[in-house]
Amino acid sequence: MLNNKQNSKTDPVCGMDLREPLLKLSNIWKIFKLGNMETQVLKGLSINIWKGDFTAIIGASGSGKTTVLNMLGLLDRPSSGRIFLEGKDVSLLKDEERAELRSKKFGFVFQQYNLMPWLTAYENITLPAVFAGKNINSERLKKQIQEIGLQERVTHRPFELSGGEQQRVALLRALSNDPEIILGDEPTGNLDSATGNKILELLTNLNKIQKKTLVIVTHDADIAGKADQIIALKDGQIVKNHQAQRKMYTE
Repeated sequence: MLNNKQNSKTDPVCGMDLREPLLKLSNIWKIFKLGNMETQVLKGLSINIWKGDFTAIIGASGSGKTTVLNMLGLLDRPSSGRIFLEGKDVSLLKDEERAELRSKKFGFVFQQYNLMPWLTAYENITLPAVFAGKNINSERLKKQIQEIGLQERVTHRPFELSGGEQQRVALLRALSNDPEIILGDEPTGNLDSATGNKILELLTNLNKIQKKTLVIVTHDADIAGKADQIIALKDGQIVKNHQAQRKMYTE
């Protein structure tokens, strides 16, 4: 697979990517404690996420995929290790500072939707932008709602929507604050193939056309096959990290 992105910089000798990572996990350990029991979920894991790339994280259930995504999105803290965003160590930021970064930088698409049941679809979609204090681009949002087939459903509450419609609402919610980084945890896992393909197409177009950085946890080999970087996990460790070959560019 060949990636033709303008900002790619690759060492012509070793083939290593020389760009500064947008997101970086460095020697991350995560241990969950329950009474006297300790479970090591991540074991010294290091990952680079490059600006404008599509990264797929794959692995069996229990391999640590969702925990990695939570680390990248500043939803959880490591037991040890460091997390970098745009070269800055954000591991020890206060909760308020982490929340502010999430609202400005990230969009999250969860498998379980996590919609507010008392809000309409439209209110759910615009919630992150409201929290971030950003103006809502009504024209862009109207176009997205039409493209994804929700124009007749925006006044409905989640219990009045099908699973596919709820996931489309969740996706537009993730995009409402125009995030630089989109994180998806099995975003098509609960959907029929037609709806799943529509959502995947929207996500990959955001990556290709708008240069959004996209990180998706998936079991789907077809989805992973579209990625610039595929990270395979097993028992909290990386067993394979494949990065697509890149062309060199000259000014």
